[in-house]
Amino acid sequence: MENELFVALADDLDQLIRLHDRELEGALIGALRSADFPHGLALPPAGDDGRAAYANMADALNEEESLDELAADFAAIYLNNSLGASPYESVWLSDDHLACAAPMFELRELYAAAGLQAVDWRNRFDDHFVLQLQYLRLILVDPTVDLKSAAAFIDEHLGYWFPDFAQRVSMQCGTRFYAALVELTHVWLLRFRRLLDEVYDLPIPSREQMAERINRKLVLDKVEVAPIRFMPGAAGPSW
Repeated sequence: MENELFVALADDLDQLIRLHDRELEGALIGALRSADFPHGLALPPAGDDGRAAYANMADALNEEESLDELAADFAAIYLNNSLGASPYESVWLSDDHLACAAPMFELRELYAAAGLQAVDWRNRFDDHFVLQLQYLRLILVDPTVDLKSAAAFIDEHLGYWFPDFAQRVSMQCGTRFYAALVELTHVWLLRFRRLLDEVYDLPIPSREQMAERINRKLVLDKVEVAPIRFMPGAAGPSW
């Protein structure tokens, strides 16, 4: 049963990854509508914020936003950083907010230990959040991976900086689709991390605890990380 659950959750991540990874196509939007996305995801929403995020995503799919509008928004979010919301962890955590800082190299080593590497790190650096989602998806279906590793990965990486990224994108992007997508991804990750706590007794550290832990890791690079704001309205403990 546990294996079946993780395979289903990996399928959820496959769907989220595809939507963040490249521009949308008309056929894909039609398929999402037919599948009643996101209500078919294996991980159901929890709480008012979760239900609102799922409903917002479903509503956004029914809006008539043109492919040109969606492509422009994709570029603004993922390619040219015109929203000031970088998809790279280093930009959020490094002292001078530059790409290719210590978090990128840490993640590269983490991937290498699992026998993985970025296909083209010059085009998409190792700390891009799509690559982090892909790594999380892979370790979910790897029977040799301790679930503590999945929890720690969320706590120290995606779960720490992605909420701030999602908040900025949702407030500044030009389409309802991408505003809803980052909100959905945020609540999915939060719900999954809480599931690890509820089922496997892997407590969620506070933001302050995580800032201290990350600072200890980055001290050799003289990078100091302040606790990132948690997305307003999210219920329950911070990751």
